[in-house]
Amino acid sequence: MSIQGMNHFNVLTDDVEKTRRFYVDIVGLTEGDRPPLGFDGAWLYAGGRAILHVSKVKSLPPAGVIDHMAFSATDLKGTIARLKRHGVEHRVSQQVGTRIWQVFCHDPMGAKVELDFDPSESAP
Repeated sequence: MSIQGMNHFNVLTDDVEKTRRFYVDIVGLTEGDRPPLGFDGAWLYAGGRAILHVSKVKSLPPAGVIDHMAFSATDLKGTIARLKRHGVEHRVSQQVGTRIWQVFCHDPMGAKVELDFDPSESAP
């Protein structure tokens, strides 16, 4: 077996629409086809691939199993502006060594989201 890359993350939520809006309106994913799975949810896409599955649950578990989700991204300044426009608290840092810009925030259900930007992008 050879791992080729990340297939998808699954995020549990008790509010599918609020979670969908965060990942579409703020992170920039797009909603796409989802099979009839018998429970509410959404599949969110990047580059034509369903990389984030959102699943409705009646109540959130006390502790999640995902520490964070990291997405490669572009337009650091525009992203920071979008986060501010939507009132999303965030932290910006530059990774030691690689100098990759990292933006950390949380989705509406508390999952940590990391957005990674090329070091050549201008500081926000």
